[in-house]
Amino acid sequence: MDRLDAMSLFVATVEAGSLSAAARRAGVPLATVSRKLSELEKHLKTRLLNRSTRRLALTDAGQSYLDACRRILGEVSEAERTAAGEYSSPTGELVITAPVVFGRLHVLPVIVDFLAIYPQVDIRLTLSDRITQLVEEHIDLAVRIGELPDSAMVAIRVGSIRRIVCASPAYLAGHGTPARPPELAGHDCITFEGLAGPATWSFGTGKLETAVPVRSRLQVNTAEAAIDAAIAGLGLTKVLSYQADAAVRAAALRLVLEPFEPPSWPVSLVHAGQGRLPVKLRAFLDFAAPRLRERLARSL
Repeated sequence: MDRLDAMSLFVATVEAGSLSAAARRAGVPLATVSRKLSELEKHLKTRLLNRSTRRLALTDAGQSYLDACRRILGEVSEAERTAAGEYSSPTGELVITAPVVFGRLHVLPVIVDFLAIYPQVDIRLTLSDRITQLVEEHIDLAVRIGELPDSAMVAIRVGSIRRIVCASPAYLAGHGTPARPPELAGHDCITFEGLAGPATWSFGTGKLETAVPVRSRLQVNTAEAAIDAAIAGLGLTKVLSYQADAAVRAAALRLVLEPFEPPSWPVSLVHAGQGRLPVKLRAFLDFAAPRLRERLARSL
């Protein structure tokens, strides 16, 4: 039995939540995952997982073994990076995640320039609006938008973004421009589930923040769709500033209710920060942080 391989499959199974999900993540047959976990339990002479048709549950022994596996696998990975020279020169693969639209508009151009300068570094970029777990999912760096919870992670702030309300000039010409948030009750609105609910939008600061009822003529599940509908003149929409930046600069959309915007959200580069940073990560942070600050300073 390859014990490191078995440990990896055990950790993957716990993180994925099921044997089938772990098999898909590892790219191996389900029967292989089941067999290797059984062999591991037989080798350890204890049960690690209680299996049911709906979920997996760690035993007490399984929880202790999981913690040990993560530590051991982390140390092995660290040793491999050291042997491969990742602490002496920028080399190897860098795994980065970012929100979908922000990543495409701002992170990807920076990555393209970085790769042109560092030929020994490869980057795997995952664009997702899901909050990922850096250590558990083996991610080197994440771009986060919004206030960060207290954690052991290291965050480097690179700018901020606004939560804006906008509409097309044609819509405003035909329906009037709201001067205060309560006037939204008389307007058609376009909502999407990623930022604001379909029933209310928030304005103001802190204790003065107010939830204002809106009439949602259209609900969508992406900011791009909300912006396209607003450009088409369907109504007002509330999005993040970078999402509508191009349309506002092209005069396809106009900002409204700017004095009532809630506080801006920070944009941060987040990494685990445990131990010595690989040179590839340090090189990317030094390269990307000032460029993202410059790009965000130019946006809305």
